[in-house]
Amino acid sequence: MVSIKDVARHAGVAISTVSKVLNHYPNVSEETKKKVNEAVEELNFLPNSVAAALSSKQAGRMALLVNLNTRTQAIDEIDMRYISGAINKAAELGLDVNTFFFSMFEGMSEEEAVRYLRSQSIYGIIIYGLSKNDEMLHGLLRSQTFKAVVVDAPIVNESTSSVSIDQEKAQYDVAKKTVMDNKCKSILYIAGKGNGYVTEERLSGIRRLAEEMDLELLVREGDFSERKAREITFQDARGKDVLVCASDLMAIGAMRALMEMDIFRPVCGFDGITLMGYAGKQMNTVRQGFAEISAAAVEELYYLMNGGEGRKKRLDYDIIRLQYLDIIC
Repeated sequence: MVSIKDVARHAGVAISTVSKVLNHYPNVSEETKKKVNEAVEELNFLPNSVAAALSSKQAGRMALLVNLNTRTQAIDEIDMRYISGAINKAAELGLDVNTFFFSMFEGMSEEEAVRYLRSQSIYGIIIYGLSKNDEMLHGLLRSQTFKAVVVDAPIVNESTSSVSIDQEKAQYDVAKKTVMDNKCKSILYIAGKGNGYVTEERLSGIRRLAEEMDLELLVREGDFSERKAREITFQDARGKDVLVCASDLMAIGAMRALMEMDIFRPVCGFDGITLMGYAGKQMNTVRQGFAEISAAAVEELYYLMNGGEGRKKRLDYDIIRLQYLDIIC
């Protein structure tokens, strides 16, 4: 079996240097990293913790990879629900959980990310908030190095499952209810991020509704930002009958702007977050159980890690009108 001493000799560095590179210590030159990583690859070296786990066929540690929202001052309720749902379900199944954030992998190549995760004895990953631009993570999924579950991204292969609600249908349903309740003929649709999978699917839902009901549709990209939704509302809301927002946070921004403009337009959101109960006006929204979705993702990863093949799983959602009394304790 190849040892860390063999890697150090092959790379022409000290054993302590190899250890620093493998554990991503700062202040190691790029040239040294390259030498060590090439030696690791050429010798097919596995750190002791990984080799031991593989030899004993232990496969009980999973990683949560979370794209934490740092662009809002509001508590990111969705991510917290995801994490709590996963941890609780993992405890039931006897799985160990490590939580990582996308920012921890910035600048890493796919090979570096694999080595880092293996150094933590990770055998399965769940990815939350994957966008089309996350090239390293897409490469990781294509390589099938780890069993994986993606939440809210339509990626499936032999080792990867997708878990989500039907985003297209949910957007269609909540918008249709709001349009029909208010007899609307034109829609201002505030979409999410252009590089997002959920944005693409929700946009497909609103376009299908507009085509079926012969509605005038204006689409603006709100970037899942309360501030940007507010700006769009000031600019475009007067000429439209209803505002359909691809997130509750944007719906809150839109509603607050309408109140300042002193005009009424029905608004609907998407997600069912607690803040909707404090918005000042009741709005239709899609309630998806984030903790339940995350628990289902853990169960799916457990299935994959025990020999299952990747598949697409769709979970239920509800169309609700969130009220203050629904969310207070």
